[in-house]
Amino acid sequence: MSVVEEIREQQKKALSEMNTKEKLAYFWDYYKVHTIVVIVAVFLIVMFIYQYATNKDYGFYAAIINADTTKLSDIDPWSKEFEQYVGMDTDKYQAYIDTTFVLSDDSSDQYALANTEKLMAMVQTGTIDVMVTDTANFEKYAQNEYFMNLEEVLPADVYAKYKDYLYYTDGATIDAVDDDKFYMPDELPDPSTYTVNHRDPSTMKKPIPVGICLPEGNKIIDSGCFNYLAETGVTYQGYPSEAVFGIPVTSEKLDTVLKFLEFIEE
Repeated sequence: MSVVEEIREQQKKALSEMNTKEKLAYFWDYYKVHTIVVIVAVFLIVMFIYQYATNKDYGFYAAIINADTTKLSDIDPWSKEFEQYVGMDTDKYQAYIDTTFVLSDDSSDQYALANTEKLMAMVQTGTIDVMVTDTANFEKYAQNEYFMNLEEVLPADVYAKYKDYLYYTDGATIDAVDDDKFYMPDELPDPSTYTVNHRDPSTMKKPIPVGICLPEGNKIIDSGCFNYLAETGVTYQGYPSEAVFGIPVTSEKLDTVLKFLEFIEE
């Protein structure tokens, strides 16, 4: 008999003389690492299968950016409520109202930088159908031509309804930047030093209506998630900052976006 076989025989004999509790303790002492590895592996496999089986495409995705995280309890149920509102096929699709985005011009804020990269990628792939954010961030993306011209895409009655709340960006300032030329940061003007009333197109050379300054009575405003703008006196380009609604040019769900506008006005 080989040494290995002899050891096995001794182990079998020892196990046969143990009670159940002693056998379990013996097993744990010798096989706990293996057991933990197997349990973790099974858990990950089950989670992967579950995620794959339950994963749904987005039937609608709204990004509410720089929202006050202490005021989100009212917003959390909206995704499910909106699915019902539009009669979405929830076996295949889901609506998601994302309040996790935080953007900042602080280059040392790694979380905000990661959010910026995520937002850009999601807009480029057409995932995001609606963006709502403060004036400073909205204007930055408006000047980078992220948003649809609302005069061209909104039905006449909807456009007329929001006529007094339209947000304009100046296309002349977009045209003034040569896309084929590389600019050093100090060669570009600081837009925050301008005085611009984005609700008054008469002050611009080439006004383009790209957003809606959400009025009181709107679900998003009434939730209080942008109250901090007025409470702390946030201004941009000489005027009070507001929560602005825009439709990314890559969205292909305009009908659903219009339904969302109805939904947040109820």
